Amino acid sequence: MASREVSTMIKQGFIADPSLSFSPSRITSPVKFSTASPPPPPPPPPPNESTHSNPTLFDMMSDEHNREPPPRRKSHARVAQILTEFKNGVVYGHSLGPSDVKLTVVGKDGYRVTMDVHRKVLSEKSRFFMEKMNSRREKGVSHMVEISECDELEIYVETVVLMYSDDLKKKLIGENVIKILALLKVSAAIMFDEGVESCLQHLEAAPWSEDEEEIVVSCLEELHLPADSVTLILQRVSSEPSTSSTRTRTDDIFLKLLTGVLQAKDDKARREMKVLIFKLIREEADYDVSKDTLYGLCHRCLTSLVLCLSEVTTQMNDPGKDRGALMGEIAREAENMLWMVDILIEKKMCDEFVKLWADQKELANLHSKIPTMYRHEISKITAQICVGIGKGRILVNRETRFAVLNTWLEALYDDFGWMRRLSSRSLDRKLVEDGLSQTILTLSLRQQQVILMKWFDRFLSKGDDCPNVQRAFEVWWRRAFIRQVLTEPDGSQLQITLYD
Repeated sequence: MASREVSTMIKQGFIADPSLSFSPSRITSPVKFSTASPPPPPPPPPPNESTHSNPTLFDMMSDEHNREPPPRRKSHARVAQILTEFKNGVVYGHSLGPSDVKLTVVGKDGYRVTMDVHRKVLSEKSRFFMEKMNSRREKGVSHMVEISECDELEIYVETVVLMYSDDLKKKLIGENVIKILALLKVSAAIMFDEGVESCLQHLEAAPWSEDEEEIVVSCLEELHLPADSVTLILQRVSSEPSTSSTRTRTDDIFLKLLTGVLQAKDDKARREMKVLIFKLIREEADYDVSKDTLYGLCHRCLTSLVLCLSEVTTQMNDPGKDRGALMGEIAREAENMLWMVDILIEKKMCDEFVKLWADQKELANLHSKIPTMYRHEISKITAQICVGIGKGRILVNRETRFAVLNTWLEALYDDFGWMRRLSSRSLDRKLVEDGLSQTILTLSLRQQQVILMKWFDRFLSKGDDCPNVQRAFEVWWRRAFIRQVLTEPDGSQLQITLYD
């Protein structure tokens, strides 16, 4: 039921005829309430009139029921079940005597049900009914009430039945969130305060799915309900407005999470949490993670990596040391550093790290002194930076681009064979080669020449154990020779023929 329908229904009055009638979606002028005895039953058919020549009313209703769409048929069956339980006294056990109100609920599809209810219950439980019925207190007078054009007839019927329940909280247990919201809307519309409070308590205690969260928030914002109860419920999905203190607290939490992952003892759990946190960071693209927080962690990782390599160089020849443990320590620290680079790239903050990585002369020197089998994980950091630059996700000046290759490219060449063999699942060779090619081609022609001529010699001697940047070599060659020759006016056609 839409909010405009709720508010409209609350504004309805009573009409000056033998019944009380209002519609949740109909806007009319103020009307009055009146009472009347129920209409007499229709006279029986004449004895000589045939009752078998035409279909009976039951037959016609059955045919109509069978023609209804399955969802509507299911809803009508549910309403019939509720009414049966209500009439049999299963739902309530009050000694109220005979009913004095006939309540008819009519759906928008024209389906209608009539309930024998009690004025005492309606007046005590609903401020809406109490206000309208307060002016009429004649005993022995039956009222006829009609609620028409209901979107969800079943919910209206259930809400009336709930007025007879002694323990609403228990009655609502097991209902899903969407059903509770529907009952809440109708309860709010007819000012059934106990129903509203019970629905709100249920929403506060029950779990929601992520899809239900948006529906709950939208519904609560739509209805004018007690602020304290609504705030208590919405605290589950929202916090106080962002301030400098909340931002600081958020950064503290983020720092604790990242630090916990970097220092995790269980490797499997550490990898799983890296995937999870990176996924959350990627989804919340608008959240501006503190740059100081991220770079503070990067410096910690670099310091740990330097200390780790320094320790390995001193213990490498010690026969008592477990080489597998040494390899694991370096791989762990390199993996941590690579994860931080991924986060920086995702948050578009990696430009300063490229310069920082280019300046790691001490680390590069230690790297060269350690066997490839120990150190090759570190070269993945260089590869990832080249991929970022090649895709345009890292923008740094030419001097910095050349500096990072000048510091780390030889190490990448040396480690590539091991990277390719031991990291075949995690390393996308083509991605790395394309990224390196694009990075090289962003340099000046002179710098391209220096790098690619060295690569030419390396590739001829190492083959597949060297990154294949032939595409970059071709582009550089055309830029450096063919295109320059083509721009010369004399002999241009000869040169075209020659280089073709």
